[in-house]
Amino acid sequence: MAQAEALAFGKTSRQVKSEGTSDWISPHRVFEGNRPSNIIFAERLTPKTLGKLVALYEHSVFTQAAIWQINPFDQWGVELGKALVQRILPELESDAQPKLGHDTSTNALIRRCRKYKEI
Repeated sequence: MAQAEALAFGKTSRQVKSEGTSDWISPHRVFEGNRPSNIIFAERLTPKTLGKLVALYEHSVFTQAAIWQINPFDQWGVELGKALVQRILPELESDAQPKLGHDTSTNALIRRCRKYKEI
């Protein structure tokens, strides 16, 4: 709720200065406001509720894509991910634990997944 209020009303330069904020940091503390947002309440998180949230998100993405005239379900980044998973899957599934040749972040994620597999 606080984030929705911040997005709606922001903070003016005058408000920031009245708080005694230093001049060098003041521009970073000013927020425009007038930014739309949504708050969604649910009594319980159930499979049905989660499905509705996912459907709402998919609809939002599709509507934005229609306005921007792009296909959000056929992006080159997705194709790259599909190609990279062909290298990662065997490293996750192998009991031999082959040497990893990815960036440090991906290597760490693979090692963590391997640990969970052992449990």
